[in-house]
Amino acid sequence: MKNIFNNIGPATLIAAAFIGPGTVTLCSIAGVNFGYNLLWAMLLSIAATIILQEMAARLGIVTQKGLSEVLREEIKNPLIKSVSLILIISAIVIGNSAYEAGNISGGVLGLGTLIPNNTINIGNYTISYLNSLIGGVAFILLYIGNYKILERSLIVLVILMSLSFVLTAIITKPDILSIFKGIFIPNVPENSLLTIIGLVGTTVVPYNLFLHASLVKEKWHKKSDLALARKDTIIAVVVGGFVSMAIIISASASNLTSINNAIDLAKGLEPLYGGAAKYFLAIGLFAAGITSAITAPLAAAFVVKGIFNWNDGLKSKKFKAVWMFILFLGVLFSSLNIKPIEIIKFAQITNGMLLPIISGFLLWIMNKKNVLGKYSNNLTQNVFGFIILVLTIFLGVKSIWKVFETF
Repeated sequence: MKNIFNNIGPATLIAAAFIGPGTVTLCSIAGVNFGYNLLWAMLLSIAATIILQEMAARLGIVTQKGLSEVLREEIKNPLIKSVSLILIISAIVIGNSAYEAGNISGGVLGLGTLIPNNTINIGNYTISYLNSLIGGVAFILLYIGNYKILERSLIVLVILMSLSFVLTAIITKPDILSIFKGIFIPNVPENSLLTIIGLVGTTVVPYNLFLHASLVKEKWHKKSDLALARKDTIIAVVVGGFVSMAIIISASASNLTSINNAIDLAKGLEPLYGGAAKYFLAIGLFAAGITSAITAPLAAAFVVKGIFNWNDGLKSKKFKAVWMFILFLGVLFSSLNIKPIEIIKFAQITNGMLLPIISGFLLWIMNKKNVLGKYSNNLTQNVFGFIILVLTIFLGVKSIWKVFETF
């Protein structure tokens, strides 16, 4: 047992990162609107996450460097390097800001159920103070740096909420044949494209590729540890994906026609908790929102630190300035007069559209013999990697085209 706990690695944090407000919301929307029909998209997302995160972990262990550091060193042409690094920084800033807004909105969605009267009037505008409250808590925890104990406590609540969805999925006695059909037979119902991209975006989170490469080198230092890292990645991501599927199945049985708030989301848990479901989900969403609101700005700061080769520690003003900027944008965007559900959906869709950029750079690096030697991608890894890249590009282009069609 001690051995098992000693070998639990950073993939657990990666899985915890995608079981946040965005996952609960998008999976619930997928279940309510499309039943079991989009379970295949979650299976695809799980497979893509395992493949890409394994590459990121392998890169971190073999080189003992983060992805952004390796990219900065390996792109030799000054013009291409500048354009590429600007593109990566832009993708991370845009993606993490949208993701942060979704995290804070998720926390507000939960807290708003516990504190219904949470608005103040300023002139002609009505503003909820919960966004600033959650942003303020995240700021304090990030600034003092002693947030790990609180984060672990909150993660326990998120895990409890996840287990609740799994139990609920079992209690509702779903049609097993329909579930298998939804998992293994791809189906794209009308108006489901953006939800599919959102499911991919909430599972294969672009900044997690940078975060994983940076975290594994703190845990493992020898190439012989690659097997442990691979096992860690597969187990953690499969468990996280199983929870996501359980949320879709639970929501499918809720008999809702739309989702607008946490009370609607809680309908999926009513078979297990009855009338108390909304309060339980509210606490879980708040916990998921706070934990993610801490990690998203921190991950962005690590990326920028690697790209600019800052040697200063994590307490440096430059490092703090990056996560403060991401946190500020998250609070700002989440404070706009937009429904939290819509912000969360936008954040996941944005992540899905940015994924091809980051995964493209990762695949390029993973094929460089001078960086990884015999640990560079083999033919099978490249085939699966490029299939994922092509699929994410296709989904991204289709979603952009769909947006233009609405004008």
